[in-house]
Amino acid sequence: MRQDHDTRREGDDGPAEGQGADGVPGALWVPFDASWYLAAYPEAAHRIGEDGLAGAAEHYALYGEADGLSPNRFFDERFYRGRYPDIERDVLRRQWRSGFAHYCAGGWHDNDPHWLFSNRVYRERLGATLTRHALERGGYVNAYDHYLGEPEREGVSGSLFFDPQWCRHIARAHPGHFPVGLSLYAAYLALPRHVADALPVSPYFDPVWYLARYPEVGAAIGAGHFASALHHYLTNDTPRLYDPQAWFSEIHYAQANADVVPAIDSGAFRNGYDHFLRFGAFEGRSPHPDVALAAYAARSEVQADVAHGLTRDPYTRYLADIARLGGHPTELPPIDEHHAKQVYLRRAEALLPVLARQGLDFTCHETPSVSVIMVLFNQIALTMTTLASLRANFAGPIDLVLVDSGSHDTTGSIERYVRGARVLRFRHNIGYLDGCNAALADARADAVLYLNNDVTLRPGAVAAALNRLEADRAIGAVGAKIVRTNAELQEAGSIIWRDGTTYGYLRNDNPNDPQANFVRDVDYCSAAFLMVRTPLVRACGGFDPLFRPAYFEDTDLCIRILEAGYRIVYDPTVMIEHLEFGSGDAGASLKQMLANHRKLVRRHVDFLRYQQPSHHLNKVAARGRRGDRRRVLFIDDYVPLRQQGSGYVRSNDIVQTMARLGYEVTVFPIMARHIDSVSLFENFPETVEIIADQGIADLSRFLAERAGYYDAVWVGRTHNLARMLPILGEANRYLPARGLVLDTEVVATPRAFAWSQVTGRAPPEGTFEEALREEFLCAYHAQRIVAVTPGDAALIRIAGHDDVAVLGHMLTPQPSPAPFAARHGLLFVGAIHETGSPNHDSLEWFVAEVLPRLEAHLPADARVTIAGYVRPGIDLGALGENRRVDIVGPVRDLSALYNRHRVFIAPTRFAGGLPYKVHEAAAHGLPIVATGLLGEQLGWQDGRDLLCPPGLEAEAFASAIMRVYHDEALWTGLRDAALARVRHDCDADSFSSALDAILQGATT
Repeated sequence: MRQDHDTRREGDDGPAEGQGADGVPGALWVPFDASWYLAAYPEAAHRIGEDGLAGAAEHYALYGEADGLSPNRFFDERFYRGRYPDIERDVLRRQWRSGFAHYCAGGWHDNDPHWLFSNRVYRERLGATLTRHALERGGYVNAYDHYLGEPEREGVSGSLFFDPQWCRHIARAHPGHFPVGLSLYAAYLALPRHVADALPVSPYFDPVWYLARYPEVGAAIGAGHFASALHHYLTNDTPRLYDPQAWFSEIHYAQANADVVPAIDSGAFRNGYDHFLRFGAFEGRSPHPDVALAAYAARSEVQADVAHGLTRDPYTRYLADIARLGGHPTELPPIDEHHAKQVYLRRAEALLPVLARQGLDFTCHETPSVSVIMVLFNQIALTMTTLASLRANFAGPIDLVLVDSGSHDTTGSIERYVRGARVLRFRHNIGYLDGCNAALADARADAVLYLNNDVTLRPGAVAAALNRLEADRAIGAVGAKIVRTNAELQEAGSIIWRDGTTYGYLRNDNPNDPQANFVRDVDYCSAAFLMVRTPLVRACGGFDPLFRPAYFEDTDLCIRILEAGYRIVYDPTVMIEHLEFGSGDAGASLKQMLANHRKLVRRHVDFLRYQQPSHHLNKVAARGRRGDRRRVLFIDDYVPLRQQGSGYVRSNDIVQTMARLGYEVTVFPIMARHIDSVSLFENFPETVEIIADQGIADLSRFLAERAGYYDAVWVGRTHNLARMLPILGEANRYLPARGLVLDTEVVATPRAFAWSQVTGRAPPEGTFEEALREEFLCAYHAQRIVAVTPGDAALIRIAGHDDVAVLGHMLTPQPSPAPFAARHGLLFVGAIHETGSPNHDSLEWFVAEVLPRLEAHLPADARVTIAGYVRPGIDLGALGENRRVDIVGPVRDLSALYNRHRVFIAPTRFAGGLPYKVHEAAAHGLPIVATGLLGEQLGWQDGRDLLCPPGLEAEAFASAIMRVYHDEALWTGLRDAALARVRHDCDADSFSSALDAILQGATT
């Protein structure tokens, strides 16, 4: 709530007489500040005494206002007039006495009042919380009043160039200039230049460096033209001639990013730094010849910090690292594996006394879920560490069989520390293979887990493996993602090459690599963790004694399991850390490997002849057992997360349905961006491969690496195919000859012509048909074209393409249960990816034109709720200014919103494709009022399935809302009819069949 004492100054004379502040008398930026005025303009004191004026307020009214002076520290008259030239012109014509008069009379709605406050920045930082309703509830006039009334609330500032946390360093060094009860922002605006320029007040500007680099600035400040170095940087007339700090160069940025220069030249950005801070820093654009920001931004820890809000952008974090490290941050060095192993061993030794005292209990009085077989030879510390992780990992009944293969350390008395285990003892070291076979005979569970004694199981590994094994009787064995002690992969499933050698897929790579994190059938998995069906492994005779004492015995067993007709599945949710060669001698192991490799080749000649040749370019083709499953490369703008709304929900449904139909799917985005792993797991089936960290710049190389791998390529959205044409021309030899599908998602030409009619802007060049043909000029490259509606399909045929299939939406009705009387207000759900997009335009039109017509007819508690994804940087503040509007942004579960509201609104004035938001609202049982455009796209009937008044008359749209809002019978009829249409139009089985038919045609 308002905290007046934080910003008001003792000695305020109140608003200057005739100041034009009607309607905003309570705003904190209104009062005239006499003490600040006299300090800022010492010449005024002389004039007051000379003319016998009553005080500073009278001086301002008689002279100061006309001379362009500011009435208080919170409004900068010269900045305001320079920022808004039309106002400066009107002041010169005496239509306004001053810029401040204009701001008080209404400029406060949208304009920035001071060089150190940006409405856009403040609204972006506070998001949907800064609505008109929230401002009125707190007693504030506008966003600036809110900022002044709740100074530095939660560290939120109104400018990228002022950070309260940084300003506190100046306050600590100069406490006399920061009076108690005055906000840091207010105090900073009154600082003398030597204090203001002593230290930075944000990571984005260095006043000390700036003044040293540009000595003429100091002279200009001394002459009274500017208050400080920051004031000069943000308000000088030649902003592209000055760099803000050591690690940004205007010259370099323009040379390295020629695509942004026209936008700067046009005035869309003040200078290169303005573009960089708003967009370039997030995109990894180079700010300086010595700053490799793109490579730095690609680091996982940087991406995580940005994603979780710990830093605004990669550049900010880079600057922090420079300050912390005393130089440029370098790539993190790889972890030395030798030392990592030593740490693992020492940790095990340190845990041993604790585990020995506490003991481990594997007592099993019921049918065990799994029999765990471990072969031991000394290494008691490692063994106890592994057993402790096993016990902590799985709470269910475990049949633990330990084979002591001639140990001569404390392993010989392991029963003292491990209760409930069955221990098989041998007087000499019988070897791993024979030890496992001896234990297999005693296994009591239906599943056997072969487990090394030098591993640590990660959470849920055993349960995940059991669930996978039980999910399909055709699965014979399940293997783990194995991570070495240096945090690099040992294997993500393994490959058996044609020459009998083996390769742990993605060895030495990052365990979080997307290619390591989807479920697939493989040739074999290491017995460091290998869960198999007990009857199956017994039928195979266990490990073949030919391979004693060890090595290639697990490879041989997996081949025999495959030849028996069973699957071997790699599951990345089954994860272990492995001390490679931790329980044996690496040199002796390699010698034994070579000998047993020759045995494997002789034993499995027929199997090996159909394997991939040993070559690094074949690893993708060899990483999974093909079977009869067909592979699809799915390309879209972004990885299609459901929370992004728009067409991405349909794209996500397509990917999920492809996976359910048995296709192996790889998702590749045109635009790469960081996505947290949780979102990926929530949005996609576990068998889908997501290439989230690459983009169109990587596509050519990606296709070359996967030459011949895919049976079909599905390209979402026509503009993406157009972008890809230069690449496809060269890479066509890597792709299926007749398997490229263009999913148009939307036909843009009608939308473009409708947009021109609605906005009065110039339409596309040429006739409608010419524009349509131009839009689909790239479609000749596709063998199959998909439209979202029959109407769009007809337009594509007009453009000259006859083979067009239709694939709409997939939804299952889930009507919200609340009755008519319990519901209140209007709901809009839709994503806003661009300013001026159909959803954004529709909301601006509704709030400006329709909502005022509803004001007298809606109950006091009826509000308009706007929900859905909003791309960062889009300002919805103008919508939130209306007291009836609540902007809630993205909502994970929309059920509560659909259940609470009475009417869904879809005021779309121009659009193409098929409105998912209308289908979704109907599926939740919410009656819809839409424009006639959407009714036509849906093929729904006005008055039966929804209300869609023809044309774009605000009065008619408002009238339709009031009809259904107050008529329960009409409301119920619309609800029931729309639910019926969703059941028919969006049937999941029909969607699946249509998609399968398209893919069958593309892959046959």
